[in-house]
Order: sequence, then C-alpha cells, then structure tokens
Amino acid sequence: MRTLIRDGTVVNATGRAVADVLVDGETIAAVTAPGLFTEAEKVIDASGKYVIPGGIDAHTHMEMPFGGTSSSDTFATGTTAAAWGGTTTIIDFAVQAKGTSLLTTLDKWHEKADGRCAVDYGFHMIISEVDDNSLKEMRPCIDAGVNSFKMFMAYPGVFYSTDGEILRAMQRAAETGSMIMMHAENGIAIDQLVAQALAAGRTDPVHHGLTRPPELEGEATARAIALAKVTGAPLYIVHLSARHALAAVAEARNTGQNVFAETCPQYLYLSIEDMAKPGFEGAKYVASPPLRSKDHQADLWRGLRTNDLSVVSTDHCPFCFKDQKELGRDDFSKIPNGMPGVEHRMDLLHQGVVAGEISLERWVEISSTTPARMFGLHGRKGAVTAGADADIVVYDPAAKQTISALTHHMNVDYSAYEGMEITGKVDTVLSRGTVVIADGAFHGREGHGKFLKRDLSSYLI
Repeated sequence: MRTLIRDGTVVNATGRAVADVLVDGETIAAVTAPGLFTEAEKVIDASGKYVIPGGIDAHTHMEMPFGGTSSSDTFATGTTAAAWGGTTTIIDFAVQAKGTSLLTTLDKWHEKADGRCAVDYGFHMIISEVDDNSLKEMRPCIDAGVNSFKMFMAYPGVFYSTDGEILRAMQRAAETGSMIMMHAENGIAIDQLVAQALAAGRTDPVHHGLTRPPELEGEATARAIALAKVTGAPLYIVHLSARHALAAVAEARNTGQNVFAETCPQYLYLSIEDMAKPGFEGAKYVASPPLRSKDHQADLWRGLRTNDLSVVSTDHCPFCFKDQKELGRDDFSKIPNGMPGVEHRMDLLHQGVVAGEISLERWVEISSTTPARMFGLHGRKGAVTAGADADIVVYDPAAKQTISALTHHMNVDYSAYEGMEITGKVDTVLSRGTVVIADGAFHGREGHGKFLKRDLSSYLI
C-alpha cells in the first residue's frame, strides 16, 4: 500500500522544508517537492503541520519487577500509550536477576514482549551480577542485537556493582565495542542518609529526595567517567538530573572522551517541591535520581542546547498510586521508584520549542535522530528520508491540550503532569507505514511491533 503525506513541513535534525512524503509498504520511498506525486491508496493532508520521524524512547521499564511489585504498564499497554504520544520505538531494559545468566534474562524479556508490542522495540541489558559468565555472555548478547549494558552505582544489595566490577565490565565493553550505561548515584552514602532519616522519624516522600543529594549524583558520575577513561570504554549516563553531574559530563566531552548523557522530561519540568506536596501526594513523584530544585532546570535546558545532554528519554516506570506507591506510606524508602511518561515525552519537549529553549530541529534530534544513532538504529529510524522505516508523526503545532490521567492511555492511575496545559499535539502516527493513530483513535494492534536487532553505536570513535 502506498501512502502520500502531502504539504507538511518535514522536520529532520538537519533542517525543515515543505515537502510530500511517499510511503511504499513499510518504508519511505521518497521525500519530494509538493505535488510531484499525486496518486496513492491513502492520502494524508499535513498542511499546517509538522511531519517528523517517530520518536525513539531509549529508556523504558515495562513490566519491571521492583520493590516487591512490578511496573504497571505491560509491553502491550505501554507501547500503545507510546504510539498515542508519537513514539514509534522503545528500548526497554531486560533485568538480570542475581544467580541467572544474561542470555536466560534476554529470553525471559522476549517472552514478555514478543507478539505483544504495538510499536517496534529493542532491549538493553541490566547486569546485576558481574562474574566470568556474565562477562562472557556480553558477546552473544551483542550478536543478538543487545549491545548496551546498564550498571548501577546505586541500590546496594539489589543492582549495585562495586567499582572493581564496573571496571571489569567496562574492559569487556571496550573489547567488544559495546556501550556501558550507568545509573550514577553513590548508593553506599545514600543508604546511610536514608537510614539516618528513618531513624529520626523522617518518613515522608520528600525525604527520598533529601537523602539523595545532587552532590552524590555528581560524585558518582565523575567516578564512572574516570573508570571509563581508564578502560577506554564508552559511557552513557542515564537519567541525568543535576548540574553537578552535567558539569562532569561536559568536562569529559570537552577532552574528547566517549561520554554521553540523557535527561528526562520530569527533570526539565518538575521539582522536589512536587515530592513535598501535602499528605502522601509526593509519592507520585518518587523516582531515582530524585527531582531536584527548580534552579537545576535551566542548566539542563542549556545542556540540551550544547549537546552535553544528547538525548531525552522518559525512564518510564509507572506504579499506581493506589496499592503500589502506598507500599511506602510509612517509609519513603519502600515507595516504588518510578514515574509514568512514555506518552507525553514528544509533547513536553515540543513545549521547549514553544518556550524558545530548543529549535524544531533540536526537538527532532534529541527525541529521535540521536537515539537512533546512539543505539544502532541509524538508517532505519530517526529521520524522514528515503529508505528509512516509515515511522512518521504528523504533529499539529497549534493544537491545545491538557495532560490528565482522565485522558491518557498509560496503565497508571495518575499523571505526573496533571492539569498542565500545552501547545501541540500528535495528529497522525505511522509505524512502518501502518497508520496506528488517526482521527483521535488507535488503529494499531498488539503484535504489530517488531524486535529491533541493533547495530553498534554510530558515535563511537
């Protein structure tokens, strides 16, 4: 089937132009001057709208076990919500349980996701146990299209790795050309602060943030960068939230080191004040790293402009307020860590365009093009160009909407952005040439999404 998207402003990371886009089957056949093609089985009028590559959310946690429960979005519900928000690819995290192998973990996550996703998907691998077998299995994971490995300097006793274990994994990454992703917070020091707060009777959600100060994110980020330099491994800092960590990343990048970082919309728009809301409302905003004071936000926007922050992902890890977040009602350390966001990333970043924080082209770059290059999808995803997968969003920049749990499609009972009025809205979404969102309705299906066997990063030198 041929689909013609007519008269829209095609926006890529490299520029914008009014053009027609011809889709043939699952791929983009041509991007041409308006009017060159006139016939197709389906015609979409995009006049007055942007035509952009489908978003790539490189950091999601569907069906993730954590703190005695699991994140509330399944691969089916989460990828459907992603489609509603203009995201046509997710990269989720397979989580190695201690005592299990990486390949067994990968098989388990395929069982969860295969045949259930509404949009295309890939995996990163969380290494929870660094031993000879895990290090050996990094190579077959890479051969299976999973070539980015996440480690934790936080959560002692759960995901935490020592500096020595991180060093060994980084050495293996350097050998194989793969990417180490790092949750950079000083978990040992944080655990002491948490214990002291609880002993003093400070149990409210805001103390989750107060016991994870930005200095400990900055320290861990600098330490991870030092280990990466010693080993020659590339490093990707996930969900960076604080100026202290950003300064460490910027310094390393200025020396030419292969260090990259992402931030998330919650760190651009929300703050520790949300965790301090009356009653137990602050639990809705508990995630790690925590929300920071508002004065960090300007630094993060600046980092997006300078490319010291290369990507915006969501760290989508939803837990319902009722029954799940409430597990920590009398102890903030038992509140499941995570917030919903996969549906609203593209819209929230478009607000950065509206506010003059970033350009249209940068919006596309940080939400789609760079994630494609960073995680081995370049050529297939991340650009409206001939030969690429026809993952396309027609976006109405003038539409108004109000974010609310009453209208979102994520499987969670609250919105972190409840009542926020924004300008811009997804109009139509194509996933590999198939219209999955149009006319305010979902037209996709569970199982349409394909697993993406990813290549190595395009950015490594």
